[in-house]
Amino acid sequence: SQVKLQFESRSNVNCFVFTAIVYKTQVVAGTMYFIKVQVSEADYVHLKVYQSLPYENQGPSLESFQTGKTRDDPLTYF
Repeated sequence: SQVKLQFESRSNVNCFVFTAIVYKTQVVAGTMYFIKVQVSEADYVHLKVYQSLPYENQGPSLESFQTGKTRDDPLTYF
């Protein structure tokens, strides 16, 4: 996926697993997604992904991320 490639490039990590577990949304001028993603058997990351409004015709953009998360870490806005 586009977001996976952006994350791997910016974090310098190759993810063999990239499975979204849970997400939250925040409506802005578009939508901000906060997504917990499993990237290995025990490792998780939290992604902040921006999806612009449909008429802007742009794909999702990785805004920021937090590494070193576990499955039990609460997903919060950041």
